[in-house]
Amino acid sequence: MARRKKIYEGKAKILYEGPEPGTLVQYFKDDATAFNAEKRATVDGKGVLNNRLSEFFMTGLNTIGVPTHFIKRINMREQLIRSVEIIPLEVIVRNVAAGSMAKRLGLEEGAPLPRPIVEFSYKEDSLGDPLVPEEYIIAFGWASQQDLDDMVALALRVNDFLSGVMYGVGIKLVDFKIEIGRIYDGDFMRLVVADEISPDSCRLWDIKTGQKLDKDVFRRDLGNLTDAYTEVARRLGVLPTNVTHTTKPTLIN
Repeated sequence: MARRKKIYEGKAKILYEGPEPGTLVQYFKDDATAFNAEKRATVDGKGVLNNRLSEFFMTGLNTIGVPTHFIKRINMREQLIRSVEIIPLEVIVRNVAAGSMAKRLGLEEGAPLPRPIVEFSYKEDSLGDPLVPEEYIIAFGWASQQDLDDMVALALRVNDFLSGVMYGVGIKLVDFKIEIGRIYDGDFMRLVVADEISPDSCRLWDIKTGQKLDKDVFRRDLGNLTDAYTEVARRLGVLPTNVTHTTKPTLIN
């Protein structure tokens, strides 16, 4: 691989300068983190699976008219994406009470919510990505009221798409988070779904058994993370052929 300029490295991905202006190469690492990176491990094959799964979901969204930054997959670990200005918010959509919401509100995990609930958290690892109300977002200039309305609409369309796809393969979409970026074309700006959509960013439960098929497997030491992600890929028909399952996660001290 030719030496390329690294633009940014996060917990699970690296962004490199793209081959054309306005593009980036997104590389998926095998690193797994939880609890704001207090728990870390290297999980063989995770990056390959997330690359293929994110390609599947982003392509599906593009097909139904939900704009994303995704252009194409380059190889088993990399994809070509549009360079976007990331809004410093995570957009969280919840269909079922789980995780921090269940703890925060004293709800039983697994309780269905009366309707999908959209939350925003401020993207800042040092603060633990705190939940923020729309009033804060507008006051601090992270997004306008129109941006927020458009972000909620995008997130709910993503929820409809993902829920249907997952239900079709026997998986319940409990919740997920996405990032949204701005793309400029002259004076015209539009919002697009960015970052990734994978079991790293979704809670996925088997409809019949309740088995967890997402990063909670790693968070809660419920088994092999690669096996869980492989099961999701197998059901969706996007299973890569070179992912191994013999290596256990290697914890990093």
